[in-house]
Amino acid sequence: MKYDVLIIGGGPGGIYAAYELLEKCPGKKIAVLEAGHELARRRCPIDGVKVKSCIRCPCCAIMNGFGGAGAFSDGKYNITNQFGGTLHEFIGKRRALELMEYVDEINMRMGGEGTKLYSTGNTPIKKLCLQNDLHLLDASVRHLGTDINYVVLENLYNHMKEKVDFYFDTPVQHVEKVEGGYIAHAAKGSYEGEYCIISVGRSGSKWMETVCRELQIPTHSNRVDIGVRVELPHAVFAHLTDELYESKIVCRTKKFQDRVRTFCMNPHGVVVNENTNGIVTVNGHSYEDPALHTDNTNFALLVAKHFSEPFKDSNGYGESIAKLSNMLGGGVIVQRFGDLIRGQRSTPKRLSESFVVPTLAATPGDLSLVMPKRILDGIIEMIYALDKIAPGTANDDTLLYGVEVKFYNMEVELTGDLETCHKGLFIIGDGSGVTHSLSHASASGVHVARYLAEIM
Repeated sequence: MKYDVLIIGGGPGGIYAAYELLEKCPGKKIAVLEAGHELARRRCPIDGVKVKSCIRCPCCAIMNGFGGAGAFSDGKYNITNQFGGTLHEFIGKRRALELMEYVDEINMRMGGEGTKLYSTGNTPIKKLCLQNDLHLLDASVRHLGTDINYVVLENLYNHMKEKVDFYFDTPVQHVEKVEGGYIAHAAKGSYEGEYCIISVGRSGSKWMETVCRELQIPTHSNRVDIGVRVELPHAVFAHLTDELYESKIVCRTKKFQDRVRTFCMNPHGVVVNENTNGIVTVNGHSYEDPALHTDNTNFALLVAKHFSEPFKDSNGYGESIAKLSNMLGGGVIVQRFGDLIRGQRSTPKRLSESFVVPTLAATPGDLSLVMPKRILDGIIEMIYALDKIAPGTANDDTLLYGVEVKFYNMEVELTGDLETCHKGLFIIGDGSGVTHSLSHASASGVHVARYLAEIM
């Protein structure tokens, strides 16, 4: 099975690489190899009745499959160079923004028309943040919602499925460099391509490390973000979310000078489990359809930790903290903010008396037994800071779910065209360590596809 281009990974990077290759050179043979299911078969077994918590499926349907981990996210495409990755350092700021805007145009054509584009430009909220020693990052935010995001992915797949060979449930075991190209070896067979694009996302971080080691591709250690998911009444953050939807707010803590930031804000949203490499962590979704709205808003508070020599395993550090949560709570732990401050664990009784009704069936517990003190102190300081611009954030009944961990792949040494030291082998998306968002990952796929269209 020989192809002009092999794409390993069916997440946003791989999808938009395949889409753009079809647009620019429709006669070429393209294969996409994906470890998970096709979109229609991606179903998490948690139904809230028979299955109430993560059962650790061998291949997590939330994290893997067509659309990648972003398929069941709330579909936020942040058009900005201020966060979401460092793609602009490779291809330039103007080009990075142009590619993100191009991806937004495709999303609109594929079912996203009518969704709102929010912007932080000229908002008085920026001044309010500065007055309280907080910093609002600039961005335009397209919110598709989990439901519309699914429709867009479905339409993209239908657009490509007759012209691209998709191989689902086909985890690639290793990549071999051969004369004239590359071979992707899987249990189902081997697939050869003149060019190879790897786009395996964060869930493929361990596999990516193995590939780089086997092919002697230089890498650099990256960071890990550790924190909690906050859930509170929608009204508390309504003045922010109604205008901006997604507000990326950063604080430098006074105690340790660490950077704490809000991430993945979900107005009227739900808190959900994630399974990354067998470890259960927490995330959040929200829907465009008002019928699916809840009375709560949730968002992450994350502390970024960068490590220097001799320690290199930042993801291993994050995993060890998440494992503690899984050990104590059987999965995700939830705690009321008031209980945390008073040094007591939350109990089912205290949660039942709370005015905030949790949207995830998590285990009541004590996050101070899980989180390192420095990280937990930063989160507490950030909650009090946010309380100044959104009074009610620091209420006793505000819920904290832990642990939320954002694993970043080590940064792969790449050229400006996202090509490795091996000619014809490209690494894109979050698997490269270069991008950390749907918009940047998608743009990286388009960038490489256009480069290949010029040289093939």
